[in-house]
Amino acid sequence: MKNALEEIEQQTHDEMSRRNFLSRTSMGLGAAAMASLLGNNAQAATLGEGALGKPHFPPKVKRVIYLHQSGAPSQLDLFDYKPKLEQMWGQDLPESVRKGQRLTGMTSGQSSFPLAASTFKFKQHGPGQMWVSEILPYISGVAKEATFIRSMHTEAINHDPAITFFQTGSQQGGRPSFGSWVSYGLGSDNQNLPSFVVLLSKGRGGDQPLYAKLWSNGFLPSTHQGVVFRSGPDPVFYLNNPPGIDKTSRRRMLDYLGKMHQDQYKQLLDPEINSRMAQYEMAYRMQTAVPETLDISKEPNYIFDMYGPDARKPGTFAANCLLARKLAEKGVKFIQLYHQGWDQHGNLPNDIKVMTKSVDQPSAALLLDLKQRGLLDDTLIIWGGEFGRGAYSQGKLTRENYGRDHHPRCFTIWMAGAGVKKGYVHGETDDFSYNVIKDPVHVHDFQATVMHLLGIDHEQMTFKFQGRRYRLTDVHGKVVKPILA
Repeated sequence: MKNALEEIEQQTHDEMSRRNFLSRTSMGLGAAAMASLLGNNAQAATLGEGALGKPHFPPKVKRVIYLHQSGAPSQLDLFDYKPKLEQMWGQDLPESVRKGQRLTGMTSGQSSFPLAASTFKFKQHGPGQMWVSEILPYISGVAKEATFIRSMHTEAINHDPAITFFQTGSQQGGRPSFGSWVSYGLGSDNQNLPSFVVLLSKGRGGDQPLYAKLWSNGFLPSTHQGVVFRSGPDPVFYLNNPPGIDKTSRRRMLDYLGKMHQDQYKQLLDPEINSRMAQYEMAYRMQTAVPETLDISKEPNYIFDMYGPDARKPGTFAANCLLARKLAEKGVKFIQLYHQGWDQHGNLPNDIKVMTKSVDQPSAALLLDLKQRGLLDDTLIIWGGEFGRGAYSQGKLTRENYGRDHHPRCFTIWMAGAGVKKGYVHGETDDFSYNVIKDPVHVHDFQATVMHLLGIDHEQMTFKFQGRRYRLTDVHGKVVKPILA
């Protein structure tokens, strides 16, 4: 193996033709100029250290667990109780409420917009007296620990741009994801695991797809892209050594490869070369750390009982919530769960019960598990979708069946843990949960607030790309100070 590697190394040196020399020199000058503009931050971040060096101010949050409910849960059937809809059941949505707002192509052609009250009962919980539906009994039990933001709003009206907006700050793909920005700025607390991990699950079939752009590093160094941990014996593709290669051989190969990359870096001054090598080294360390972290076989029975019957089934939301707690214990900075199945344009009363059954107990269990371990004091949990659902029925309305179309003008998310108030409700919507009437919170405001809790000034954390300085919140966003503890 040594001779073969030395031959490859020699070829790398011999390939410096005149054309390659000229092209590489020009690239090297550009890279050097970029390095000069960025200072040492770009290289530091490439090597896995936080580009900020330290947070802008003392953080209240050390890590984030983001439980994204993909497909957009209906706030009207879960969190935003509107008794007036029952009084006006079947009547047309008043034009004075709609105000000519944009609709999707799925309902814009409807001749009427019959109002549909939720078929579920609501009760108030916690000191903030937040309304929670009967189909979320476990989340109802921990509502006193959470801040509910009822006044979220967004411009995006379709799933792909809306979820991309939440995760990257732009409705178009190509920008770094939320977790990548955090990884880039703050680095990792565990060099044997990625600082940004993604876990995927489904509550039911037939929902909107998820794309890698949602956890992409965009134009940031590639070491900061989200790493998807899959269920099963091979959680990360190509992590294990191929047949016939033992750990010693793998180490020797990486040492030679590292030497070759350093020679290449000296020629090109391309920081992505260091990123690539850092990824190889991370993969080598993950060979031991990942199986150990993802092994839930030693968890006591009471923990499985806490998370619910699905906790023993790999790939379920419950199992992923349990893994999120283990990853949090190991110092992973940003843990992103995506749970598909919330896109309910029809048969909502039945389908939403399927979804709440899959998320209710494990969501509450994650909060309680972190709390009993002392981790909730420095962990932020986020729960919510990409937009809300409309007050009128999509298609035919009956007491047993209705659907709801997309609604970006107001919806609810909740947050719990470090840095946010307990038992607090922020914002208010009108009698139809159609418009925000008090304390609106935009997607960029939400992003700015989470960054603030991590000790990051969202206006100061930027990355220069193609002549422009970018940030997660683009040129918008303000911290929602009333929700801060």
